[in-house]
Amino acid sequence: MCGILAVLGCSDDSQAKRVRVLELSRRLKHRGPDWSGLHQHGDCYLAHQRLAIVDPASGDQPLFNEDKSVAVTVNGEIYNHEELRKKLVNHKFRTGSDCDVIAHLYEEYGEDFVDMLDGIFSFVLLDTRDNSYIVARDAIGVASLYIGWGLDGSVWISSEMKGLNDDCEHFECFPPGHLYSSKTGGFRRWYNPPWFSEAIPSVPYDPLVLRRAFENAVIKRLMTDVPFGVLLSGGLDSSLVASITARYLAGTKTAKHWGSQLHSFCVGLENSPDLKAAREVADYLGTVHHEFHFTVQDGIDAIEDVIYHIETYDVTTIRASTPMFLMSRKIKSLGVKMVISGEGSDEIFGGYLYFHKAPNKDEFHHETCRKVMDPSYMALDYYQGSLNVRRY
Repeated sequence: MCGILAVLGCSDDSQAKRVRVLELSRRLKHRGPDWSGLHQHGDCYLAHQRLAIVDPASGDQPLFNEDKSVAVTVNGEIYNHEELRKKLVNHKFRTGSDCDVIAHLYEEYGEDFVDMLDGIFSFVLLDTRDNSYIVARDAIGVASLYIGWGLDGSVWISSEMKGLNDDCEHFECFPPGHLYSSKTGGFRRWYNPPWFSEAIPSVPYDPLVLRRAFENAVIKRLMTDVPFGVLLSGGLDSSLVASITARYLAGTKTAKHWGSQLHSFCVGLENSPDLKAAREVADYLGTVHHEFHFTVQDGIDAIEDVIYHIETYDVTTIRASTPMFLMSRKIKSLGVKMVISGEGSDEIFGGYLYFHKAPNKDEFHHETCRKVMDPSYMALDYYQGSLNVRRY
């Protein structure tokens, strides 16, 4: 995942302020080591640290419309960008980046374009024609984002808290599925799924519909111009994701870099059950399997770095993130920049053990919604070792 930082309406367009924005943006460089960009318009700054997944050659950010009156810095992937380009027949695109459609969609549809995006994203868009701006975050907050306010009334946006905590009087998590507009000076929810407002979903369960949706969700995330693989623990979630990916690659001629054979990755303590289960699945699917071992001391030694990156002292989060951190560094050393995982399914399907204690289906549904929509819980944006982890 890339890193974005924006300072908006700070009443200071000095060189010293530009240097400060660059300094803060460099705190996010671990998220995007491939390129750094900064666009300044008066007292507004848009900075970007890029991890190049689609169009590495020309997709540097910030991105612009034709006359550069609209600028945008984006962290994320827009899976339906090719379909959206076809709707924008009167627009000329500078790059092949999936995020290039955002500035043009704003020109065409105004602030209401956000719900046209199928993807995971957080972005800041600046319209220099009236010095207005909008900020938006994807439906359930896969891409991390924070908003802060300076003493001078400025608005700060950052992919991580470390980009704004020293310069903001107050900051908080940017709510998923919301848009912030300078024209109204507040938030509004753009993502309003019917299942979130219903006591119990009224659509009947259809296993074939679920299967097709699941397969499509995995396949569309294979949009990449760089080497990729799958995280494989041997559990049901990651095994299903790996199987769909392997079948898709074997049946297409579009696979790049590593060929049509899928690479899978697993990490664990020596002789852990996850390693054994992952090996069995990898053998069955025929993936090129990479097994990484770590020790308890390796995990203890990494804790300080893990806390720095995940920005929390929550014990459960640290425990889960430590092996992910160690594995991501190993994967990056192999030249892989993107992996797909099965995380997020327990929240949707009630996979945690305590869900078995739900007193009724109403409470079960309410708890799954809370897990999915709670921004403090769905912190799904892993970036250890500058690795992009996509969930289905």
